[in-house]
Amino acid sequence: MKFAVKAWSSGKARAGVLQLGSCPGPIETPSLLLSTRKGLPHFIPPDLLYSLPSPDSHLFHVSSLHFLEGLSPQTISKIGGLHQMLGLPEHGFVCIPRDSIQCLPECNSSNKFGASFETPCGRRLIKPVEYVELISSLRPNIWTTLADEVPTWVSEKRNKTSVDRTIRWLDECIALNPAGGPVFGSIVGGCSVKERERCAQEAARRNLSGYWIGGFGLGESMDERPALLNAVTDILQEEKPRLITGLGLPEEILQGVAAGIDVFDSTYLCHLSLGGFALTFPLDGVEMNTSDNIGSDQTKINLRATVYRKDISPIVENCNCYTCKNHTKAYINHLLNVHEMLAQTLLEIHNTHHYIGFFRSVREAIKSGNFEQFRQKFVEGKCYHVAAEAAAACM
Repeated sequence: MKFAVKAWSSGKARAGVLQLGSCPGPIETPSLLLSTRKGLPHFIPPDLLYSLPSPDSHLFHVSSLHFLEGLSPQTISKIGGLHQMLGLPEHGFVCIPRDSIQCLPECNSSNKFGASFETPCGRRLIKPVEYVELISSLRPNIWTTLADEVPTWVSEKRNKTSVDRTIRWLDECIALNPAGGPVFGSIVGGCSVKERERCAQEAARRNLSGYWIGGFGLGESMDERPALLNAVTDILQEEKPRLITGLGLPEEILQGVAAGIDVFDSTYLCHLSLGGFALTFPLDGVEMNTSDNIGSDQTKINLRATVYRKDISPIVENCNCYTCKNHTKAYINHLLNVHEMLAQTLLEIHNTHHYIGFFRSVREAIKSGNFEQFRQKFVEGKCYHVAAEAAAACM
């Protein structure tokens, strides 16, 4: 794995290049980490993966805890790890225990021996040695160390304990790492700036390939987040990549980019597709008409709405994704109403394509030195639209 920062905008926002041996080309950052279930996207079949923009769509987020049931670690290792088992030799896999959909941290059951998670096969306590055994069998391109993530409402004592455990497990995972591959150190600390700084300082002292900033999306507010993010990124080495989970909304992505984060997970797209929503906010070269967007907040539309029953236009005009080139809003509305899984497949293809375009626009804004203007325009546009809707509802 190689990483280099290529451009800075005003503040900490930065654009870089991440190179993984298995990917067909370098992946530009800030970039999207596609959410998966056992290594494959939730709804997109393997034969349609290649319709997504390359190489931006070749970075997959895998939770190793998904493999606690089914094939044993020994069998997966004999097959050749994730790349061979899934038949995706040109994709990059990043293993993180938490996936924000099925494998959620359960802080009340974690103890000094391991971290507790709610998994598809029940609540499980994962010890560092068990975790590293799973990692060694999966053979991902990048993996993060085990962490004790806690929500914002825990006590100061519990928060401090979570940092102590995460630092101890960091050393244990590094010592148990059999292949010496790229390891990202975990950084937690809840809503305490002091504990975030302490954890970041300890991680920065270790010989790591990068950093995973955990514990976000667990109760902190948008107003609290900048101070917590900046407390961490101010300490970390600039030449190493930073990865984060728990930030999904476009305005949250922009908040993370402003703090110097490079890679973001994408469970937001899975939730959108499950709910029947399609992203529609404007990108370069793509125009959007919001005058009849029922259930819209200027970023997405609800294709379950009856207004789309006879709408024979694509989700977004001039969008080059497989869904928009081949299908209409009316067809997807029909699929949703008859509970066909193809609706989620088509929505996830479009939403992934659209969000990758959003990240491309973010990178271009950074390279041109206009990131803060780009961010302000995006946030103000959404706030204006929401305020206008609220005013109309009161009339």
